[in-house]
Amino acid sequence: MRKVIFTPKAPKPIGPYSQAIQQGLTLYVSGQIALDPVSGDLVTGNIEAETHRVLDNLGAILQAADMDFSHVAKCTVFVKDILQFTRINAVYATYFPAEGAPARELVEVAALPRGVNVEISCIAYK
Repeated sequence: MRKVIFTPKAPKPIGPYSQAIQQGLTLYVSGQIALDPVSGDLVTGNIEAETHRVLDNLGAILQAADMDFSHVAKCTVFVKDILQFTRINAVYATYFPAEGAPARELVEVAALPRGVNVEISCIAYK
C-alpha cells in the first residue's frame, strides 16, 4: 500500500515531489530545507537555527505519518560546508539519542536548493 503524506506543518514541496511516501511500514521523507512552513521564508542567520528548522520540518512530516524520530532508521545530510559538521551535529544530537541514533551519511555538496546550507532526508520504519 502506497500513501502520500502531506502536512501543512511542513513546507509545501518546491518541486514535483511529495513531502513523504509511505510504502507499507516504511516512510521515505524527502529532503527538507530550512523553509518556515507558515511564512514560506528561509530560516537563516546561523547553521544551528537552519538545522533546527530542517529537523522540525522532518518531525512534522513524521508526525503526519503517525511516527516520530524514534522510528527513523536512516538519515542523509547534505551540507554546503563540511566545516559546519560539528555545529550541525550538536543540533542533530538533540533530536536523536547518542546510542541507537539512525544510520547516517553527511556529505558536502557544491550547492543546495535556494542557497541553503543544509538539507536532510530520512527513512523511517514503523
